[in-house]
Amino acid sequence: MGLCDLAREFVVAELSAHRPAETSAPLHQVIAERWSPRVLDPKAEITDGQLRALFEAARWAPSWGNSQPARYLVGKRGDPTFERIYATLTRGNKSWAGSAGALVLGIAVTRGEDGEPVPYAEYGLGLATQNLVLQAVAEGLVAHQMAGFSPDAAKAAFELPEGMEPLVAIAIGHFGDGEGVDPGLVERDTKPRSRKPLDELVFGSDWGTPAF
Repeated sequence: MGLCDLAREFVVAELSAHRPAETSAPLHQVIAERWSPRVLDPKAEITDGQLRALFEAARWAPSWGNSQPARYLVGKRGDPTFERIYATLTRGNKSWAGSAGALVLGIAVTRGEDGEPVPYAEYGLGLATQNLVLQAVAEGLVAHQMAGFSPDAAKAAFELPEGMEPLVAIAIGHFGDGEGVDPGLVERDTKPRSRKPLDELVFGSDWGTPAF
């Protein structure tokens, strides 16, 4: 066994779905445990019950005037909807997202039936999708949100009507063991998680003056 093989075995051994955030205050487990892995199990399946729970969580997200502008297309691995969503992904995301148990396309309803703009539609989709990915953690799943897809290709593939704007693709599945996975992906999924500190994000008496 060469040094490269030994290094790969070491990195694979470091893989773990359990990578809680290092925080300055205690967080709920589903928030602390949420992250966006790329190493997924290509054989594990997602049940209809699990998917239903994810979209039920999304349904109960807040939205402007209860307008509920979030819509989703979902396909399980092996079905035509999965393949059509997969085809819209960038090459980099295609390199790993095919192992997901399900692919989801998040769509914002930006215009109502009267043709008028729906206020904060994108924000509403974001809130609903965060509910969805947190419920995925609660279900023992992982979810990776992707901007790397073609909205125009998605519109064409699914013949979306006017006012329906695809904004995010989401890979949902089970964490994998790294066997047979591109070493670069494995390495990315073992790097330390990080965020800017609160004193750079939350201000108090004046702009730039930390609140904490």
